[in-house]
Amino acid sequence: MLQAQDPEEIEVQTEASEPVEAETPLDDVVRKETMGERRVLDYQPVRESDIVWEKRIWRVIDVREKMNLPFVYPEEPFFKIIAEAALKGDLPVYSTEDDKFTRLLSTDDVAGYLSKTDTTTTFDPETYEEKITVIRNDVDYNNVKRFRVKEIWFFDKETSTMQVRIMGIAPMIDEYDNNGNFRFERPLFWVYYPAARELFARHRVFTMGGNTNATISWEDFFEMRYFASYIYKESNVYDRKIEEYIPPSVDMLMESEKIKNDIFNWEHDLWQY
Repeated sequence: MLQAQDPEEIEVQTEASEPVEAETPLDDVVRKETMGERRVLDYQPVRESDIVWEKRIWRVIDVREKMNLPFVYPEEPFFKIIAEAALKGDLPVYSTEDDKFTRLLSTDDVAGYLSKTDTTTTFDPETYEEKITVIRNDVDYNNVKRFRVKEIWFFDKETSTMQVRIMGIAPMIDEYDNNGNFRFERPLFWVYYPAARELFARHRVFTMGGNTNATISWEDFFEMRYFASYIYKESNVYDRKIEEYIPPSVDMLMESEKIKNDIFNWEHDLWQY
């Protein structure tokens, strides 16, 4: 004989049959949280009267060089870290009108720099009606091949050491005409590095040695100067870049090395051996 089931019992069976959402598997040995909790130490205070020599240097980091490949690690490119933090308002970025960090950009400004909208006209093949289509072009993180770095080298007589402080980092993007021909390269915005150190300290750098457990952050990467670069400008009375007084040739790289050696020799000549 068939017996009617209790409605409450049916409801319990229905709920029990629904799939339970499983926890996402851990793709590692342990959950690594140390990097996200890291904090950076403030720079050692320096008195104005202790700085006896100072020079401003502008460099270019080309991510296509082997030593700079961590910048384009596919899972988290360096430019992606900067762009996402700037869009959220977690990282202050500045206009490229100058490199003195004078005008702070809003998140709307950053969104406009990272995404461009264009309109194109198409025709319906059947009705021959004209249609206007809006196309959105986002900046591809992988298309940022170079970064500019502004830094200050100075000699501190209190500690008798030559020191360097990075002031800003600017991602460079290529501009093309309507036919796809390269026109020029320009900086997208300036990141004030001292304000970005906390953010960089919480993001891991994929090291070239193959040890994926390395705990080097982007802040460590820049402070320990684990990057290859060349100088394209030094502070001078004419405010000129190297390319403005030396024609494009290998002589530009030789001039860049000369500027670097001049800094080294200035400190070296202070001491008697």
